[in-house]
Amino acid sequence: MLRRLLSGLTALAVTTGLLTVAAPAGAAPPVDDTRARLQALLDAEVAAGMPGVVAEVRDGRRTHRLASGLADPLAGRPAKPDMRHRAGSITKTFVATVVLQLAAERRLRLDAPAGRYLRDVPPGVTVRMLLNHTSGIGNYTDALLATPEAIIDNADTEFRPRQLARIGLGLPATGAPGERYSYSNTNYVLLGLIVERLTGRPFEAEVARRILRPLGLRDTYVQGAEERLRGPHMGAYAPYEGGLYDFSAYNGTWAWAAGALISTPSDLNRFYRALLGGRLLPSAQLAEMRRTVVQDPAYPDAGGYGLGLYFVQLPCGRVWGHDGGTIGHAMISWHREDGTRQLTLSENMRFYSLPGEAHPIDEARAAFLITALCGDAPAAATRSAGGPLPGPVTPDVARF
Repeated sequence: MLRRLLSGLTALAVTTGLLTVAAPAGAAPPVDDTRARLQALLDAEVAAGMPGVVAEVRDGRRTHRLASGLADPLAGRPAKPDMRHRAGSITKTFVATVVLQLAAERRLRLDAPAGRYLRDVPPGVTVRMLLNHTSGIGNYTDALLATPEAIIDNADTEFRPRQLARIGLGLPATGAPGERYSYSNTNYVLLGLIVERLTGRPFEAEVARRILRPLGLRDTYVQGAEERLRGPHMGAYAPYEGGLYDFSAYNGTWAWAAGALISTPSDLNRFYRALLGGRLLPSAQLAEMRRTVVQDPAYPDAGGYGLGLYFVQLPCGRVWGHDGGTIGHAMISWHREDGTRQLTLSENMRFYSLPGEAHPIDEARAAFLITALCGDAPAAATRSAGGPLPGPVTPDVARF
């Protein structure tokens, strides 16, 4: 997932015209001008081939709720900013928040063997290693979603969490415990099972009790076996045989604690604002969440993964958050370190290019992301060492 944004952000960094749509030095653009620029950049992503996209951008006290294109291109239904969406791996930040709350309650220890809380976990793997993807455990979606035929066939299949865990644990290890970062959805299925073991309640109920209800996130829930999303939502699509394959109806159990969250840009901005502002975790646990490991050794300063949360180095500094992709849906939720700017973006098409292959959609998305989060930060602020700026814009199927 990370590598797909690399190409888009790199292209943006060297195409200075995309970064110089700026007001005169020292002058903030008028509110209407800012909104118009953001809308134009969102429209450019649709023009590049994305059927529909919605976003919420918070800039200080201003909030811009934006939409472009079609929520359902087959029926001609327009996209609207308040539509629900499959959030994919953004689920992981919610899971990590619950786990860190349990740590604050002294019901688990981050550096204790995870097998103390769930016997399925291999020896040597700690809770922290599950959270920051250094466990070495294989990624179950590599096997579950290995082919287009498997992706289509699984649409109406109901999976149990331990079934998903067994698939991942049966795959070859990606390294010794703690050796290196290797993204695995299996880690978060195991964490969901640990939450259930320690609390005696379903994982979904704990997320609702500890996060959704206290924050008033009324448009957010964990999808289960139902195939259709509740309430207004965008469709989910992938190019197929010259047209679009409709994945709008898809059983959510394949993703569970690794990626079954449903939400809106507004709810996700509210969640990350509360999390990074210290409302959900004590300061010690929030600091642990932001202790990162290197994701790409070639660019050690460009981004890092913490405990269900990562940072990306943009021209204007670090942004924190997560992204997610499911079958036909993708979301990105990034937030400035100082809390001055927030962005959550939803898209309704996946698999439009081969992994590692540049696409105009990626470049258009990157232009929108950097303008929304950095405003008029000059291109010269980009990392002087050169090279790609990491961050997931278009996830690969193995990392949703």
